[in-house]
Amino acid sequence: MPRDTPPAAHVRRAQGEGLVAALTFDDGPDPRATPRLLDVLSAHGIRAVFAVVGECILRPGGADLLRRTVADGHVLCNHSTSFAAMGGWTADRVRADLQENLRIIREAAGPVPVPFWRAPNGSWGVTVDVALELGMRPLAVTNTILDWDTQDVTTLTANLREAMRPGELVLAHDGGGDRRGTVAAVETVLAERLAAGWRFTLPEGC
Repeated sequence: MPRDTPPAAHVRRAQGEGLVAALTFDDGPDPRATPRLLDVLSAHGIRAVFAVVGECILRPGGADLLRRTVADGHVLCNHSTSFAAMGGWTADRVRADLQENLRIIREAAGPVPVPFWRAPNGSWGVTVDVALELGMRPLAVTNTILDWDTQDVTTLTANLREAMRPGELVLAHDGGGDRRGTVAAVETVLAERLAAGWRFTLPEGC
């Protein structure tokens, strides 16, 4: 049976003090949004965490996008082979899926580090224990911008301003649907926060 995950197991904080935040993006790579997102981050010299899904890597162009993500200096997070909720899975089934996604990632991008795990749909179950066993720390689902509900840029821009809090992670998506509205919001808010003296770092322990 799935069990509750102790909150202390999750990585929740960004590196550094003061006006810092760590950007995390789930459900890619996706050719509709990931290339522009990478362009925006590169323009500002910002590194982020990308929680990648095996079936997206295997789609046309997915492996190339993953290689670019790594080449641009971003950090990878295992986000499973699909979008299935895993909270009710056995440890053996979870282990097989996580290992298969690591294989997909490394077949596409080489022997890259994958220090984090994030469960699809926030459905953790026993996945935390298995991820820790495989050398990956669970990356908290926190400070979301609700971009699965809308791609209205005005709404997402307001949501991102609210979700981006000093010292914490913020979660948006570059896949799982057309996320071009998300990327437009990210572009606007990053420019605002950088002008206000914010820095963008990576999660603690990375």
